Amino acid sequence: MHDAFLPNLQDHALEALLNCDPERKVAQVNALLIDWRAGRFAPPEAGAPTAPVCTPGRPERPRLVPHKTVPRRRPGTPEGHAALLHAIAHIEFNAINLALDCVHRFAGLPHGYYEGWLQVAAEEAHHFNLVEARLHALGRAYGDFEAHDGLWEMALKTADDPLARMALVPRVLEARGLDATPPIVDALRRIGDSETIAVLDIILRDEIGHVALGDQWFRYFCGERGLEPEATYLSLMARFDAPWPPRPLNVDARRKAGFSEAEIARLEAGKAACFAALLGQSEP
Repeated sequence: MHDAFLPNLQDHALEALLNCDPERKVAQVNALLIDWRAGRFAPPEAGAPTAPVCTPGRPERPRLVPHKTVPRRRPGTPEGHAALLHAIAHIEFNAINLALDCVHRFAGLPHGYYEGWLQVAAEEAHHFNLVEARLHALGRAYGDFEAHDGLWEMALKTADDPLARMALVPRVLEARGLDATPPIVDALRRIGDSETIAVLDIILRDEIGHVALGDQWFRYFCGERGLEPEATYLSLMARFDAPWPPRPLNVDARRKAGFSEAEIARLEAGKAACFAALLGQSEP
């Protein structure tokens, strides 16, 4: 069958992206990956850009509030324990939408790009199910706590440029998750939650791969444009006012995900020191 007669992958990715029901969204994502691998979709061809999705499909709850108003989640109390798991579930649910948007938003790219982000979407869906099951074990559900929309806000800011998307979503926001996981695991170990620690081990393993995929395509787009990747990365962080990673970094995970030793050293030095050094280098 000729590609012209195959369903369009972007249309089906959009349908899953706009689905507001978590259970149905997860099922759609898994079916998308199976059908794509079976050759049942035409790859998105270069052409007129698709319109960015301003609001992805999500349930009515949780209520979204500004990032700074979401309280810190300390697992030392039952309420704090559940709130922490809820925050992780919210990140994983948003990550499904982010991966689907990578597929829907950008056309005319190599087959491996779509294969990679569909697999990421399916893995994020699995993560969401795992964390939601742990929430249920605590007598709570996704939607029981307030959350913020920071991840999707960055998707909107980078909707016009796949290079910026790869730099600022996988290599900034998702890489911060690599750094955050060890302290969370330590906190959960102190309260004896070995079940959630086992889930976070799975998530960390997969998320290293997700950041590495973003790194791969970021460097691909830099190569197409003749740009030096690491300088471009810092330039985009400054241009979009992206959050700097809090220390300590998960150096081992970042190495596995594609960060060079020089990059890690710059990030560990801190934002002010890094940009001061770069400005000094640029002076005549």
